[in-house]
Amino acid sequence: MRSMSFLRVVLLMLALALLSGCGYNQIQQKDEATKAAWSEVLNQYKRRADLIPNLVNTVKGYAAQEKEVLIRVTEARAKVGQMNVNASDAASLAQFQQAQGELSQALSRLLVVTENYPNLKSDQSFRDLQAQLEGTENRITVARGRFIEAVQDYNTYIRQFPQNLTAMAFGHQQKPNFTVENEQQIQEAPAVDFGASQAPAAPAPAAVPPPVASTAANPAVAPAN
Repeated sequence: MRSMSFLRVVLLMLALALLSGCGYNQIQQKDEATKAAWSEVLNQYKRRADLIPNLVNTVKGYAAQEKEVLIRVTEARAKVGQMNVNASDAASLAQFQQAQGELSQALSRLLVVTENYPNLKSDQSFRDLQAQLEGTENRITVARGRFIEAVQDYNTYIRQFPQNLTAMAFGHQQKPNFTVENEQQIQEAPAVDFGASQAPAAPAPAAVPPPVASTAANPAVAPAN
């Protein structure tokens, strides 16, 4: 009886040692790291979405006639808010990236349009929103970069021997990441440089140099030998 209990303890300890040596614990840690990194990506995208209603309302107060642009931004934000993204599913992640890219493009058009409204550009609330939007875009870039690194670390680890056997035994598969095409689509933050859309000033006319007397054209002033 005692021998059976002792044998069970030995087998349990052996199993735990094998699981630890084959990377099981590390796989769990890296899996959780990717989930945390993705949560931060969603957190920053949500922060941007929360800024948009205030931005739209501020612009509407000065440029209500830009109805089409305002509607596009609102619709793009609504589409993003309705998505249930699964970062472990490549198709779901691709749809999420596409929706975020469409929202970035709509914001870009909105901010370019505001160039035609000097009073809006000088409004303090609009300038504050602009600064917050710039900061959010930077945070999105950082969070997305950390997620990419976490997924790369996880995928690389579970493909190595003997971790690949452990991953296969427990059903751990490679995670999708931001693809190059989609990454290029959403890489650029919405344009917030209002001076960029201004037409370049016409070059000033070249100054006409004063006439210079030519000794060849006026023999009367030719120097004497």
